[in-house]
Amino acid sequence: MIPARYEASRFPGKLLKDLNGKTVITRTYEAAKNTGLFEEVYVVTDSDKIFAEINKNGGKAIKSNKEHECGSDRIAEAVQDMDVDIVVNVQGDEPFIDKDSLAKLLVVFREDDASAIDLASLKTALSESDDITNSNNVKVITNKNDFAMYFSRFPIPYPRNTDAQVTYFKHLGIYAFRKQALIDFYNLPMLSLESAEKIEAIRFLEYGKNIKMVETQMQTIGIDTPEDLDKAREIWKD
Repeated sequence: MIPARYEASRFPGKLLKDLNGKTVITRTYEAAKNTGLFEEVYVVTDSDKIFAEINKNGGKAIKSNKEHECGSDRIAEAVQDMDVDIVVNVQGDEPFIDKDSLAKLLVVFREDDASAIDLASLKTALSESDDITNSNNVKVITNKNDFAMYFSRFPIPYPRNTDAQVTYFKHLGIYAFRKQALIDFYNLPMLSLESAEKIEAIRFLEYGKNIKMVETQMQTIGIDTPEDLDKAREIWKD
């Protein structure tokens, strides 16, 4: 499931911007489809324009019946009557996904601690200070078993001890949910921490859900600004 909202606050209409011959949302849809990992791939959108764009290019799209604050709510509405076990959320502005990383995400539901996992998501190490301090990059910290403890737009942990050997991780906007965890999320109100940070993953933590984080070396660009789109165009040339 690829949630696709047209009126993005930081870069309105970004999903229909051109990315070297195709729109951003079409590139993302095709990347998810081409992995071959999923029985079905859908774009779930509030926009007639995005709905038409996906159908025009031979894809499958679902139009939301309600207004939603976040992508997970949008997906939950779409899947609530579907007979599915695991639902994967790929953000519409992340066209640089790859099969290996998505496969690693799905594997966790077959491992020894699978029964404790409500959902899983990806993280990747950050090394550049500008990336660590950039509020558009959501950071995540985990416990020793790789379950998420918190997400923030602020650099976490705070480096009070500059000699500590700390690796900063960026949270990539790709999730694999148990369907019930997603439906629970949909029916629970937003609380203060999620509202403050504007990070939907925090709602799961506030209600006691377990998020397994999987490290990947996948280099992805979430297209949040016009500058991100310019960078994506340069990478796509390669």
